[in-house]
Amino acid sequence: MITNQNQLPLYLHYCLNQKELDPKTVKAYRIDLTQFFQYLAERGMEMDKDGINEYLFHIHSCYRQRTIKRKIASLKAFVSYLEYEEIIVENPFHKINTRFKEEVILPRTIPRDVVELLLRKMYEEKEKEMSDCEAKFLARDIAVVEFLFATGLRVSELSALKRADIDLNAGIFLIKGKGNKERYMQIENREVREAVGEYYNLFQEEIGRQDYFFLNKWGQRMSEQAVRLMLRKHVEKAGIPVHLTPHMFRHAFATLLLEEDVDIRYIQKMLGHSSIVTTQIYTYVAVEKQKEILRMKHPRNKMQIQERIEKQAASI
Repeated sequence: MITNQNQLPLYLHYCLNQKELDPKTVKAYRIDLTQFFQYLAERGMEMDKDGINEYLFHIHSCYRQRTIKRKIASLKAFVSYLEYEEIIVENPFHKINTRFKEEVILPRTIPRDVVELLLRKMYEEKEKEMSDCEAKFLARDIAVVEFLFATGLRVSELSALKRADIDLNAGIFLIKGKGNKERYMQIENREVREAVGEYYNLFQEEIGRQDYFFLNKWGQRMSEQAVRLMLRKHVEKAGIPVHLTPHMFRHAFATLLLEEDVDIRYIQKMLGHSSIVTTQIYTYVAVEKQKEILRMKHPRNKMQIQERIEKQAASI
């Protein structure tokens, strides 16, 4: 039976060390491909057209479209590797139709007034009496939230920021995104730069002992999960009845810039998207916002013309 499962460790090593893919991407490949081979083994099937078609039918019945798309991409990439290395003679995907109609899943964003409320409540908390330690970490939390909203960073990118990547005076920093692709970003808002500067002044000694810029209470890199927990705490304190995540600030960054008529190509560059197709999802959100404005705010909605005609007709 030709399953080629024995090639999986070599392929994952190739992805991690030669292609230099993100470790999280390689982990997803490992999970998806292990699941695929388990499916074949349980049914005594081969990695051929029939086996792959059967597996595709299975995942379409079990998973959401986004997960299905990822699992297909994982499998296609592995099979292409086998073909390139001449481990298989023919790529079965050449005769398999993997296209399917995808529903548009709009990114969950944060309205401008909710972002403003959260930040206002955090700054108001600074005015209350508290210990030096509490004030220090509140300054860090404000800097993190301001940074997320001002830059549209992924939480993984924020967590991985290093002191050497940031020029605080110029407000410019280097982001190492997915696939180790690098891009530069600026902070131009004065209040945001002051918040980040205040954080740095308070944590300068700890940062000097670490490579990373945003630190936890033990003076180590602030993890992605720590950012999520910190955000949840301040959302609850602010009395905001909505679950907010760090990634929603990225969506808000893109959507609100689009609503301000910023060219989508600039937004693509700032978000670090390889393809503008990925960025175009935010145009759907902007259209939905436009529909809401026209539905709620257009002056025609206040012109009860037909109603008045009906009243006049009834009075005759």
